[in-house]
Parts: sequence; C-alpha cells; structure tokens
Amino acid sequence: MRTRRDEATSQQERFSTYLDGMTQAAGHADRIVPMQNYVKGLLLPLERKSVEPMAARLAPGNVRQMHQSLHHIVAEAAWSDAAVLAEVRRQVLPSMTRQHPLAAWMVDDTGFPKKGTHSVGVTRQYCGQVGKQDNCRVAVSVSVTTGQASLPLAYRLYLPETWAQDRARRSQVGVPEEIEFQTKQEIALDQIRSLVAEEVPRAPVLADAAYGNDHGFREGLEALGFSYAVGIQSSTSVWPPGSAPLPAKARGVMGRPPKLLQRDEKYSPLSVKELALCLSPGDLRRVSWREGTRGTMASRFAALRVRVAHRDYERSQPRPEQWLLFEWPKTEKEPTKYWLSNLPESISLRRLVATAKLRWRIERDYEELKQELGLGHYEGRNWRGFHHHATLCIAAYGFLEAERCLFSPGPHSRPVRAADIQLRLPRLPPGVRPRGAAGQDRTA
Repeated sequence: MRTRRDEATSQQERFSTYLDGMTQAAGHADRIVPMQNYVKGLLLPLERKSVEPMAARLAPGNVRQMHQSLHHIVAEAAWSDAAVLAEVRRQVLPSMTRQHPLAAWMVDDTGFPKKGTHSVGVTRQYCGQVGKQDNCRVAVSVSVTTGQASLPLAYRLYLPETWAQDRARRSQVGVPEEIEFQTKQEIALDQIRSLVAEEVPRAPVLADAAYGNDHGFREGLEALGFSYAVGIQSSTSVWPPGSAPLPAKARGVMGRPPKLLQRDEKYSPLSVKELALCLSPGDLRRVSWREGTRGTMASRFAALRVRVAHRDYERSQPRPEQWLLFEWPKTEKEPTKYWLSNLPESISLRRLVATAKLRWRIERDYEELKQELGLGHYEGRNWRGFHHHATLCIAAYGFLEAERCLFSPGPHSRPVRAADIQLRLPRLPPGVRPRGAAGQDRTA
C-alpha cells in the first residue's frame, strides 16, 4: 500500500523530470538551475510571486545570491520563450489527450493594471480585470482544451501603436526590432499560424466578440482551414435564412457586365438582434451544457442558418451560409449573447452550444494563472522579462494540469492546486517568515 510519503516522492520525481525537460530548451546549462528555481518559486504559497519573496523562501540563508539568479534568468537571459513553451506543450499535451481529444483552440487576451507609463506596453486602454478603461498592459494568448484540461500555447504582449512608433521608449524596454504594431486580432492569427506550422492538432477556434466581430479575423481562420464559434455584437448584419443579396444588375448595351451584388432600401440585411426579435418563444430550446459549481448550467438558445452581409456589395458572390447562435435567458427581454459559427450544417444544437460555451476554460485558466501562480506579479519594465515570467508561469501551470490528468478527482474532492505540489525546500530558521508568505510553507 502506497503511503503519503511514497506519493510525495513520486510527485517530486515527476516534477524533477518535467523541469529537466523544460529547462533543456533554454539552451545554456547555466540557465537550468535558475529556471527550475523560478518555476518552484511560482508554486510556493506566497501572496506575491515576485523575485524578492521567492528568493527569501527558496534560499533563506543566501537571499541576495538567489535574488540575483532569479532576476537574471527572468529579466536578462536571452532564452527563447517559444522553445520553452513548445517543450511544455510536448510534455503536457499527451497527458491532456490521453483520455479526451482536443475540443477547441481558445483565443483571448487579459489585462494587467499598471501604474506609471514606463513599463512596456502600458497605456490607457480597456482592462478586463477591472472592467473599464484604465492604465494597463494587455497580452494575447492562444490555448487548447479538451473540455477537462487546458493549456496556453502562445502568449504575447499587445504593443499599442503609440509604443510601437516611439523608438526611444522601445529601446529603453528592449522591444525587439521585428515587433511592429499589430491589432490583437492580427497577433492572434500570427500565433495560430505558428502553431499550425508546428503541427499542433487542430480543433474549432473559440473567441469572444472582440475577435469574432472582426471580419478579417474570421476570414483569416477560414483561410487557414479552421472551423470556429466566435462571439459577435448584436449589431452584426446578416441575411436571414433563405435570403441572400440581390444578383448583379443586368448587362447594359455598352461597357463591362456588372458583377457586384446589390441591396436596396426594400431589400437589406438585418442585424442579428433584429432577426432574433422576430422569433417567438416557441422557436427557443432549453439546452444544458455542463455542470457548474451551482448545478447544471442551462439556458434558452436558437440557431439559424444565415449569410454574413458585411460589405457584400463589394463581392460578386454571396458568402456561404453559417450558423447564427444566440442565447436568450427566460428572464431577459432580448438575447444576451450571439455567436457565428462555420461548424457543419448537420451539427446538433446541443453540440453547437457546448462548443461555443467551452470558452469558459480560458477564463478559469487566467484566474488560476493570476491568483495561484502570479502571472501579473512581474515587477520589471522590459519586454523580455514580461514574456519570460509569463512563460514560466505557463510552465508551472502545465505541470499542474499534467498532474490533474493523472488522477481524476472524486465527486467530493478538488483538483490538484499549486499548494499541493510537494517541493524540496530548505527549512526556515526559527521565527523567520519571508515577506509575502501566505499560511504555512512546505518543507521537505
């Protein structure tokens, strides 16, 4: 019979093997130990996962040297974020997909409130964490999920145009020369192209309306051969089921024959909200999609086959039909959410809803990355440090997800969390409590 000590030893061995593989991707041998220490620090029960409190717990007898080592590996060392993330993916995806195939790729961004103007990417912009315009920086990511587990695969800072065009500020924080201004949607498409080139298994792409409302983003996904279910705004215009734009005008006596589609005041597309309001309560179906903390999650939905009308008067052929899905809770006077999807026409409403709703996983990922692993705790200002810190947070998260995939939690147990990872740490001197410590520290 295995004892708790045996289980802790096995976990420590798995963690050591994981770190060895991950840090080999960093290149130079002198980076291995500092990088492993940094990942261990991110898993510590500290309220603040910045260099100083991590160093104080990792090496209470030599804090200064540990501080210098951690700071150098995250802020200065020139290792490749892409290479380390690829190694994390190589180790974690097989565990995630052992029992469940990939169900979706998820695109999102997350904001980090930040005072001042000198940290890379900081400007006044919408920050989801506070729900309004604020001084912050924003990162764009692509994750994959099986529905039971998920992992960020790509992560990049959004560099506002004011920053991208300011050579002095770029130089001060070390923005690479090749980084130009891109919209968040363009960044996401570049990340997806890179993952395709690395042969990551494909699945439908999910995104909220900040991405789905961008026609260029949807077209980019279609050009890459992806199916998708993306949020859109209620003002998005579509042709209702069974209708399409008018054909080109008849050819005249002279000149080239007209090719462009037409619309007029009497024959125009509708907004998705206008179309939804044309339906009766009998057209809506109650659909449940997963078990939440408060029971089964369910709402009313309808799905219609429509054609997107975005500037189709500049086209010679109408766009293909796709799904318009909307959610209309019984307590609301109008729909609260809308999605467009090019998933197969034969898909069931239940499956369509379940796919669109899978995007909750990325919100859970960010919550854990920020609250448990300190994703937003990096205190430096430069480009390299911002991305290195995030990469190592994702590496720590990847090990947690791999552990969760090994042991399915029982009906009354909770998944493995950072505080459950057994780390080999030096004992603290009597009476010493590192700054930022939260609760009892773990000792070997």
